[in-house]
Amino acid sequence: MSAFITGTGLFVPEHVITNDELVSSYNCYVEQYNSEYSDEIKSGKREELKESSVEFIEKASGIRKRHVVDKDGVLDSRRMKPRIPGRENHEMSLQCEMAVAAASQALDNARLGGEDLDMIIVACSNLERAYPAVSIEVQERLCASGFALDMNVACSSATFAIQAASDALNNGSAQRVLVVNPEICSAHLDFRDRDSHFIFGDICTAIVLESDESRKDSDVFEVVSTRLRTKFSSNIRNNFGFLNRCDDNLENRKDTLFIQEGRKVFKEVVPLVSNHILEHLYQIELAPERVRRLWLHQANLSMNQLVAKRVWGRPANADEAPVVLDHYANTSSAGSIIAFHRYNKDLSDGELGLLCSFGAGYSVGSVVLRKINSTL
Repeated sequence: MSAFITGTGLFVPEHVITNDELVSSYNCYVEQYNSEYSDEIKSGKREELKESSVEFIEKASGIRKRHVVDKDGVLDSRRMKPRIPGRENHEMSLQCEMAVAAASQALDNARLGGEDLDMIIVACSNLERAYPAVSIEVQERLCASGFALDMNVACSSATFAIQAASDALNNGSAQRVLVVNPEICSAHLDFRDRDSHFIFGDICTAIVLESDESRKDSDVFEVVSTRLRTKFSSNIRNNFGFLNRCDDNLENRKDTLFIQEGRKVFKEVVPLVSNHILEHLYQIELAPERVRRLWLHQANLSMNQLVAKRVWGRPANADEAPVVLDHYANTSSAGSIIAFHRYNKDLSDGELGLLCSFGAGYSVGSVVLRKINSTL
């Protein structure tokens, strides 16, 4: 048996924050902070904050703008976090709302309805509640049967979920699986941190996978092979959790939001990811030059360029390794799926591509895909 990607979907929040807007807000906060604590800064008890700039952001990341679920709260220099009011239990949760929107598009592309699904995985870096699972709420809203589960492997959640879905299809425990990635990264980002305030955006992606027996469409991508790897590191970390309320000294802990050692991450992740991809290709006896396209995790432009160069032994062009982070920023697990969603229609029958995610953990997931465009 084989697994096939038969549809993808994308939900994009309407609010957009440009680098100019973000820098203006951040620098206003810096001015307020340095003025409020001027005496402590002069005495050496506090460090003076430095302003950010558009040039710094674009050179460090390649990001130019990002979509967010709330713009005003983020740009309010006295608040600097999104305003997301809580919802009543009978109302659809925000992540479910995003998931249903992206899933509906993916199902339309696969020529299916929610009732055709028998497995749903909500896979993302942050889930808005512990239970009931967001995936079960999505299942209810889509009128799907079978079962649903939530999964968190940070930025690699989507590729890990694709392997879980493929395994379920191959062992017969499911016929049609929805993988959905509702990422609200703005809620875990410290917009008061100069080194990371520009990194993330919000979005939701969705993928429908089907077995060979159940698929209706001939224009699909076959999941040829998957490979996962994890290696513990605290260089990307978020310590927010249910135990936080038990810590009486929580107020000044910045690590309950996203934190990272950027230089260490770059130095360690690039060889980890490029070696992982090359080992995966070697394992299935596939030469790197046979890979038509890399759909890489969208975290940092320089990182993606270097990974692609190590895989192919030469610099890659925008067609071979498309970049979407300039428009969407880092969207955690959804990044590589956005790239796949937007840049897969031009592959010819039989051509191969590789989807790869990497992030906190460290975690790396790679999925080799073959375009199939032939009569069923």
